[in-house]
Amino acid sequence: MSAPQAPVRPLAHQRPTLAITVGEPAGIGPEIAIRAAWAMRNDANCVLVGDAAFLALTASLIDPAIRLAALSTQALRNGGLPHFGAARLAVIDVPLDAHVVPGRLDPENGRAVLATLDLAIEGCERGWFDAIVTAPLQKSTINDAGVAFSGHTEYLAEKTGTAKVVMMLAGAPASDQPYLRVALATTHLPLKDVPGALTRENLTQVLDILHADLTTKFGIAAPVILVTGLNPHAGENGYLGREEIDVITPVLEAARARGIDARGPYPADTLFQPKYLKDADCVLAMYHDQGLPVLKHATFGRGINITLGLPLIRTSVDHGTALDLAAQGLGLADCGSMIEAIRAAMHMVLAQRAAGASNI
Repeated sequence: MSAPQAPVRPLAHQRPTLAITVGEPAGIGPEIAIRAAWAMRNDANCVLVGDAAFLALTASLIDPAIRLAALSTQALRNGGLPHFGAARLAVIDVPLDAHVVPGRLDPENGRAVLATLDLAIEGCERGWFDAIVTAPLQKSTINDAGVAFSGHTEYLAEKTGTAKVVMMLAGAPASDQPYLRVALATTHLPLKDVPGALTRENLTQVLDILHADLTTKFGIAAPVILVTGLNPHAGENGYLGREEIDVITPVLEAARARGIDARGPYPADTLFQPKYLKDADCVLAMYHDQGLPVLKHATFGRGINITLGLPLIRTSVDHGTALDLAAQGLGLADCGSMIEAIRAAMHMVLAQRAAGASNI
């Protein structure tokens, strides 16, 4: 990754500037990005990254009151990002290569979708954007376009030179209930491969990243992390598996010695109760389907995905492209998760600014 230009440090009271990539054009991404950005325009400077003409047409069909202001990538690189205020949404034009038919994938647009991510990353490096919020994309379209691609998270890690990232999903079950955060020690692995991936080194790295980002990007001074076991009943003293004894417990003891408040391992089937979660800032689950079903059940439609460990802030929706819904026309997609992703990115930027200001 090229060395970033030193950005002008924003004032703490300024609205965060967020790059919002609109994802797969044939899916619901463009619609939910426009709707959510327009809804949040008074709180954050939401900059859409995608095909300006296509987004303008989509916005006009959603609500004629929505105003967009297009800017070419060349103009952005030459003069930086102008301030448009809350009356309009800025759009950085990344043209598509083929006409969009809602619900129908076209590999000819795969590279253009990837280009929106590249521009968002560049913008964070150059100080144009404070964070990236991503709408869902279709991995197969990019692969069919001839580019090996396994997902947003892996691509962002590669492009920023980040050796290790951690997936966290988060959300509030209801507006009057506390935020629930669940991070994963392993992500998209077959269940049979999870025990082998849970090494002391890997789990140590995950805990270090989790603690660091909860502190610097969430503004939590002394985060409390509750850690699940891998096996039923957290191994039941070795009778149901030894991973808790051989790997998880030693890692937690070492983490506590470094000042990380990591507690456990706890049985996953009883940990997700209010009486245990009320004083916790995050749960670290050992594998994908151990922690995420609980979170998605509690926060469906409002949950978000956050990538930890990157040198930038990235949030996303916790759902896919919904091609079948897009094929039925505009107005059916729920932009709640995108609004929450924007809100989370905004709060993370403000927390990071506050942390930076306190260190000056």
